[in-house]
Amino acid sequence: MIRITQLKLWPEEAEADLAARICRKLKIEEKELRSWKLTKKSIDARKKDAPHYVCQVDVSLKKKEAETVKRLRDRHISLVKETGYRFPVKAAGAPALRPVIAGTGPAGLFCGYMLAEAGFAPILLERGGPVEDREQAVERFWKTGELDPECNVQFGEGGAGTFSDGKLNTLVRDHDGKGRRVLELFAAMGADEEILYEQKPHIGTDVLKQVLKNLRGTIEAMGGEFRFYTKLSGIRKEQGRLKGIDLESTDQTQGEKEQFLETDCLILAIGHSARDTFAMLDREGLVMRPKSFAVGLRIEHPQEMIQLSQYGETYAGLLPPASYKLTAKASDGRGVYSFCMCPGGYVVNASSEKGMTAVNGMSNRKRDGKNANSAMIVTVSPADFGGSGPLAGVEFQRKLERLAFAAGSGRIPVQLYGDFKENRLSTSFGGVSSETKGEICFANLRQVLPEFINRALIEGIGQCGNRIAGFDRYDAVLSGVESRTSSPVRIERNEAFLGSIPGIYPCGEGAGYAGGIMSAAMDGIRVAEAVARRYDGDPPKS
Repeated sequence: MIRITQLKLWPEEAEADLAARICRKLKIEEKELRSWKLTKKSIDARKKDAPHYVCQVDVSLKKKEAETVKRLRDRHISLVKETGYRFPVKAAGAPALRPVIAGTGPAGLFCGYMLAEAGFAPILLERGGPVEDREQAVERFWKTGELDPECNVQFGEGGAGTFSDGKLNTLVRDHDGKGRRVLELFAAMGADEEILYEQKPHIGTDVLKQVLKNLRGTIEAMGGEFRFYTKLSGIRKEQGRLKGIDLESTDQTQGEKEQFLETDCLILAIGHSARDTFAMLDREGLVMRPKSFAVGLRIEHPQEMIQLSQYGETYAGLLPPASYKLTAKASDGRGVYSFCMCPGGYVVNASSEKGMTAVNGMSNRKRDGKNANSAMIVTVSPADFGGSGPLAGVEFQRKLERLAFAAGSGRIPVQLYGDFKENRLSTSFGGVSSETKGEICFANLRQVLPEFINRALIEGIGQCGNRIAGFDRYDAVLSGVESRTSSPVRIERNEAFLGSIPGIYPCGEGAGYAGGIMSAAMDGIRVAEAVARRYDGDPPKS
């Protein structure tokens, strides 16, 4: 196969136009071309008068591929061998004690898929409901403020990423094809095939819901079992090793409230918001420690403003909804950066505990909302949030979320950036009105965050105005608090992916080993490999 990089495609051209360009690049006639596929596509908008797509294609010729590459001597043309990911172990049959996965976010689902496909018949536990129930619970919360602490934006099938943008970009290097396998599975389950080659792929909240249903059905068809409304409530050990787990029903209509499940293999894919589970694991003696994370506020601007800034007036309407990634440095040396940017999206009330308010961002597949939003956040470390023990970061998050809840009287507190700078309450919107899921209330967000974070955000947003015209506009809308950027704890694991209690495998973002859908899914696959090798009798490999 021949790989061609750096092929240009203009905004007004269709992807089908690449075929003629491939033939010109390889100096061949079209009849010599067997097939081709687009494998990468990104936008180069450095020159506002000439933004264009940059493409990578893999090409198959009817003959003489090596001779063609040698003849051309072009650094953008090379021979490649296509290799796919292969799971290392197949089960002879389902083990007597089946592996149990706590959590059905991306880490738990992809761990479960791999184990089910290999014949290990995993049991997947989820404290929340299936996505169709979860959607109803979340919509009810956004409309009425009635929160279900077990089934919400954080808990339920798909994890916290279900009600987000479904972004699939990651900084994790994909040496052995795990990332590609994740993308292929998402596409096979109903995501748009564009995710296989877009530089910044995303599924969209609306599409992701159906993808999750299809993924669940596939896992069940391969022997996996889902138990919804079932929370991990305890760990039982024998001679220091995992013997089984205690479960608690979170749906009182299901009858029996508590039960015991014997297992010697538990994958902890519990997500970054399972605070009560972290506390239980700490009591049971599982070694964990606090880690740095980031907190801040959401900021909203008109998507049209971002389009004009990123693409220029001529091409703003011809290119997809524009995103941005911004960094700045405050005068005290603290970094400020954008996170989870949602073009054409909404700010959502993402709370999971009563009396507390947290926000996140969400976009549908088309990203056709009128506003762009992203978190503007500042990293905090154990030295900043103080306290003692592994759950100090959890308590810091809770403190901020209680203040946000009080500021908004249970609604999302919002404030204009200019008023935030001046430390005064906003009374009306300017040229930007908030696009939110959940009720909002004007409040003074300076009273929610520590002043060192407030100062850093004011300086950082101001600096970003030098990068994107209008980013620091007076009427940009802030909302808070963005506190769930990543897990505040790390559950320690060794090179065999085992935690301090033999039989327990910390996994994914909640355990502190991922940051986003893709890296969590890839970590789920890594842990599945370790579990499968254990059942196969070989020592787990990293």
